[in-house]
Amino acid sequence: MTDILLITFVFLVAGVVAAPLASRFSLGSVLGYLLAGIAIAPLLSALGVNVTSVQHIAEFGVVMMLFLVGLELEPKQLWAMKYRLMGLGGGQILLSAAIIALIALALGQTWQVALAIGLMFSLSSTAIVLQTLNEKGLMHSDGGRASFSVLLTQDIAVIPMLVLLPLLAAGDIGSAASVHEATSQISLVVGLNSWQNALVTILAILLVIGGGNYLIAPIFGFVAVARLRELFTATALMFVVGVALLMSLVGVSPALGTFLAGLVLANSVYKHELEANIEPVKGLLLGLFFITVGARIDFSLLVADFWLILGLTLVLYLVKVTVLLALGAVFKVHGHNKWLLALGVSQVGEFAFVLLSFTVASAVLSQDLADILMLVVAMSMLLSPLMFIFYEKVILPHCSLKISNKGDDIPPNDAKIIIAGSGRVGGMVDRMLRSAGFSTTVIDYSHERLEALSRFKVSTYFGDATQPSMLHSAGIEQAQLLVVALDDAEQISRLVRYVNKAYPHVHIIARAVDRHHVYDLYAYGCRDIIRETFDSSLRMGRSAFEALGISHEAAEEMKDVFNEYDRQSMIEVADVYRIGVPVHENDAYVARVFELQQTYAPSMEAKLRRLRNGTDKPQKGKAK
Repeated sequence: MTDILLITFVFLVAGVVAAPLASRFSLGSVLGYLLAGIAIAPLLSALGVNVTSVQHIAEFGVVMMLFLVGLELEPKQLWAMKYRLMGLGGGQILLSAAIIALIALALGQTWQVALAIGLMFSLSSTAIVLQTLNEKGLMHSDGGRASFSVLLTQDIAVIPMLVLLPLLAAGDIGSAASVHEATSQISLVVGLNSWQNALVTILAILLVIGGGNYLIAPIFGFVAVARLRELFTATALMFVVGVALLMSLVGVSPALGTFLAGLVLANSVYKHELEANIEPVKGLLLGLFFITVGARIDFSLLVADFWLILGLTLVLYLVKVTVLLALGAVFKVHGHNKWLLALGVSQVGEFAFVLLSFTVASAVLSQDLADILMLVVAMSMLLSPLMFIFYEKVILPHCSLKISNKGDDIPPNDAKIIIAGSGRVGGMVDRMLRSAGFSTTVIDYSHERLEALSRFKVSTYFGDATQPSMLHSAGIEQAQLLVVALDDAEQISRLVRYVNKAYPHVHIIARAVDRHHVYDLYAYGCRDIIRETFDSSLRMGRSAFEALGISHEAAEEMKDVFNEYDRQSMIEVADVYRIGVPVHENDAYVARVFELQQTYAPSMEAKLRRLRNGTDKPQKGKAK
């Protein structure tokens, strides 16, 4: 137990120290994690840690990342990307693999080994590229979308590579059984012929699609009854792990399987809840993965063959950057976006580690050659964050000089709006905004309310809006407006306090349950506060005046006078209000209220007398 705690502590300290330091110097968290791995490698070696085994666990962070990417897409968006997937992504794999294989042939390798190296080195790092694009806010740029198309095609291409690579072995090792023995100790397709294998794979994919469409809602509905946050996290992880396990059992890439599952759930009401629960675990595992990459660098071999490894890495970058620049021009990725694509996706990816081990087990590559190639992969990943820095510091400023000053056409009603709560208040606000053409993200924690609203085709997401992870999943960083329409005063206050402090650019409209709650929200920095029963209470007061014989016009004006007085008095009383102190125990508050009442009451009585006597005629047009 002590050994496990010590190793865990070492990894956590490395990540906690290195990532913030790297981010502070604009190096990006990925490079920080890689450097952290290099720094703790001697300590891990002294402790006898099997870094390769730790990396296998950490690779599940890549699987989770692909699931979250799928959640952000919709099938129609994927269909719209078909030309870039097949042309840009497919072209990059074929051209890069062919050129790299020719270089390997020229260096004296056999055609089988050269082809294997070309295929493995044509892949890029999904983990590094997507993590960096998201950190720098470049994911939705044209270069970011093009990069994603290439990465997605590469992830799909891993499957045929797993089938093809064993066939390149010198001996009779290229059977389907060998493939699955090398990739998984347990398999549902061992001993099956090709059509049976294909049938089992199709059935597994259909099970993922059916489960996502028909099982996720009942399961989350069942879990929602307990109202325990940890159960939602466990349920989300259970779903992702289950899909990854099923795909592994049928010989399909777990990352591709979970991407498909995320795609199925892209329109689910539980989308943001899944994302909020998986995101922290994904981030930790990805950080651990990059640390293990740094820790696995064999420095004795690196020092012995440094110039060879560095030269191979630079040639690799040159080939892939050239291919991506050419394809970017063909597929109309222009300017700095073309350079973002070329520099960002030019490293070798994490799947190369898996395929290198796989090819050694399948007798395609020798262990000595694989060790050198692993260093090239690690070196390329280590240089990758520097490529993004080069893009930001050199390419982007240079290209910006050539960009027209004319801004992009912003579509109307494109504001990012989040509504917390979809009950009587939030539901009405949502209907008003949507009727005007605005798009909203509505979050509610009531499973029963979600079921009811779904019958009326209302788009609502399940989750707790007071959780920072849920707000992040809903896009609070890009939000322009947050409408807080929750029922519980404490939850409203907690949400307003957090968002006002963490995201001061967001305009907050908050629902207040009573007068004293208004003072709390005012103290927390909110200046757009709506008392939930105030307007209806004013209308009831006006009706009471009319029932006492006052004319409708006079009653309406008296309502307006009171409304104005009440709003001004609240501002004057706010500075003596103390959060957490009952108002009847706050002497300054009580004194201020009495002082204002003594000023207001006589003027209201005099106003009523003048209206009744006809000496003060009601002002027309003030009714609301």
